[in-house]
Amino acid sequence: MVGEFVRLEVDGGIGTICLDRPKMNALNAAMQDEIRAAAMEATERKDVHAVVVYGGEKVFAAGADVKEMSVMSYTDMVDRASTLQACFSAVAAIPKPTVSAITGYALGGGCELTLTTDFRVAGHSAQLGQPEILLGIIPGAGGTQRLPRLVGPARAKDLIFSGRFVGAAEALSIGLVDQVVPDAEVYDTAVALVKRYVGAASYALRAAKEAIDRGLEVDLATGLEIERMLFAGLFATADRTIGMTSFVESGPGKAAFEGR
Repeated sequence: MVGEFVRLEVDGGIGTICLDRPKMNALNAAMQDEIRAAAMEATERKDVHAVVVYGGEKVFAAGADVKEMSVMSYTDMVDRASTLQACFSAVAAIPKPTVSAITGYALGGGCELTLTTDFRVAGHSAQLGQPEILLGIIPGAGGTQRLPRLVGPARAKDLIFSGRFVGAAEALSIGLVDQVVPDAEVYDTAVALVKRYVGAASYALRAAKEAIDRGLEVDLATGLEIERMLFAGLFATADRTIGMTSFVESGPGKAAFEGR
């Protein structure tokens, strides 16, 4: 998939959703639609086992296109807001391991995009934040919901109420990112993080991600029921047979899964 501002590149089982709208990857409506299309293609393609979201060597995404938003009316945004959220939800719904590779600014919608992935690798230059309050609005692409689930409500309120930026070291300390490396190593580190899942039992990974993500939204009893159903369902897959047979015959970690 190649759009004007977003493309999906696939190499060695890793799909990279590349953001490329000079100069700051401002997330205008066209770019949001292309991110959604790339996420849906990554979901559907059997040769994609894991996904990296990457904004390039200098900046991840500096937020929504404020010039575009500034002229929108209430009814304009009523019509657009659901599409905006659908773009980010499409990334969150990719049923494969995902990671954001973050250099420079990941602000507003850019920060919200990183929250949709399973993991986040940040460069030393990274600056993350939800500065929407400084524009007289609040995050509208999941920030008020995903951020507190990741870092806790008090820290999320601090970031959203103040609009302040968080450097890489603080982001690591509060759990907003998972690794901090030199900028030049961000993309390769992100790829290495998810490369381990290429050739894994893909339906088991899918079930694990769904159980965790859905379980966070419900009470414990409901979460356990979700887990039970997904666990039992995996006994219908060829990979379950392959994995257990390999374990019995050769020990752990030697199965050659087929992704079915």
